[in-house]
Amino acid sequence: MSGKKSKATSDSIELTRVYHERYLRAVNSPLRRKILRVLKDGPASIEELLSKTGFENEVLRWHLNMLEHGFCVEKKADAKKLLYEITQEGRVVDYMEQLE
Repeated sequence: MSGKKSKATSDSIELTRVYHERYLRAVNSPLRRKILRVLKDGPASIEELLSKTGFENEVLRWHLNMLEHGFCVEKKADAKKLLYEITQEGRVVDYMEQLE
């Protein structure tokens, strides 16, 4: 591994269970997996994600919030805009594609 501690784990079993529930809920949606596949190519703004996914603005923002809450994406502030970036946890989409 990269030596980086996962954000989806904790020293507490109960807290780790909560983190895993959030994570599994995030990756369980085909729409959210579509967003993760787009982000595999690199960070993207809301405008770029709207264009590449074809989602409506409110739908995309809701799913991005779910992915962020589930540790699959992070927001990064660029000099001019907000970018979304896939995390190590979000890269599970690489393995899930083989199952679909």
